Formats: sequence, structure tokens, C-alpha cells
Amino acid sequence: MLSKRIIPCLDVREGKTTKGIKFKNNVDIGDPVEMARFYYEQGADELVFYDITASSDKRDIMIDVVRRTAENIFIPFSVGGGIRTVEDMRRVLLAGAEKVSVNSAAVKNKQIIADGAIAFGSQCIVLGMDVKKVDVSEKIPSGYEIVINGGRTYMGIDALWWAREAERLGAGEICLNSIDADGTKEGYEMTLTRMITDAVNIPVIASGGAGTPEHIRAVLAEARADAGLIASMTHFGTYTVKEIKEYIHKHGTRMRMLW
Repeated sequence: MLSKRIIPCLDVREGKTTKGIKFKNNVDIGDPVEMARFYYEQGADELVFYDITASSDKRDIMIDVVRRTAENIFIPFSVGGGIRTVEDMRRVLLAGAEKVSVNSAAVKNKQIIADGAIAFGSQCIVLGMDVKKVDVSEKIPSGYEIVINGGRTYMGIDALWWAREAERLGAGEICLNSIDADGTKEGYEMTLTRMITDAVNIPVIASGGAGTPEHIRAVLAEARADAGLIASMTHFGTYTVKEIKEYIHKHGTRMRMLW
């Protein structure tokens, strides 16, 4: 069995790491490159960077942050936000990222998933999914809808269908974020996560809601996620990556331990 992963997420806005609740009321909390180095030294397995307003502001990607991060850490990291073309992907990967995450751009033009997978390999292409729980309908039979542009625009696309379609197109991984749980520290959206992990054969990163090591253990062991994305619980010093990994490992889920 492959080891499960712990992945700190750094949301970036105007060059600063920021954190909000349900995509609102963001506050700046630090320099993204310094925080990346901090998490690398703590034993994080990977990192994720999201430029959270690049798509809604129709802005370019944060290449300088990518390049400086690659010079300071030696674990894989992925970058999302503002990636609209295969050339954007190329620039991010050449700057030092191992993976690119597409979200809004892929919803608007799903061919970018296939084109990216052909150009760089499926292992480089992550589909970011921002999802809201809604009423079950003919259009949204799963009860979970895709929302883009930083939680602003409902797309009328069923999350379960979209996950399967992305896998078919060549995505190598899914980062599944529940907007309802985001930043609440009350636990991941377990029903949504299990639904997606059961539906696809590619790794699924659970995102949104982690507040305790038990929340992460549960989503890895019970909802079968391959990795847990974390932010608030470590950004504000409540837990360290080491403490989280030790708890999960002690409770029977295999982790990559460095000490």
C-alpha cells in the first residue's frame, strides 16, 4: 500500500499567503516562499500553491513565486490559478513545479486537460474541483455542483460526472475541495470525498475543513482519500506536520515518516 500524503496548501493573493472561511473574509498570514520552506523542513510530503484571484481577476500566473519556491524546497509542489493554456503549464513546470492544477479554465475548456496530459504526462495534470452541496436535481443528480472563479460562479455541472470526465480526458489526480467545509476546521466533507474516491481510479486529495489530526485520519482511512490538504490547522500553529503524521501513523494509516 502506498503511503498517504499530507499536503499543506498555500493560498496566495497579491504575493502573500492568505486564508479565509468558505472562500470569504481572507486575511494575509505570511510570505509564501518562507512558509513553503517551513513546511518542507517540517516533513510535508508535497505543497500546493493557489493564486486565488488570478482567474477571477483574469491575471497571469505567479511565476516569480514558483521559481523562488523551487530554489528553496526539495519536495514536489503543484501550482494553480491563472493557468489557461498549455503554454502557461509549460512556464510553471519550467519554473520548477512538478504539477499544474487547472480548475476554472478546465471547466470552460476541458480540452486543456487532454492537451496538458499529452504534452507533459498525466502525472503533471491535477484537476482542482471546488464543490458546493446543492439540492438534487436532474442536472445535478449527485447533489454536488461545480463552482468556479473562487466560489463565485455556479456552473450547473455535476461534480461526480466532472470527476469521471476529467479522468477520461487524462487528469492524473484530483484535488477535491468542499466550499462548504473550507476553513471551518470542522472536518472534511466525507460523503463527497467517498463518492469521488469510489468513482475514479486516480488519486484524490481531500481539501476543505481539516481542524484536527483525527479529521485527516478519517478522510484517509474511511473516505479513502490518497492525501489530505491542510491549511488553517498548521498555518496558525495549532499543530505541526510532524504531530499530524505521528497521530495518523499511530492509528493505523501508513505515512511517510522522516524521523
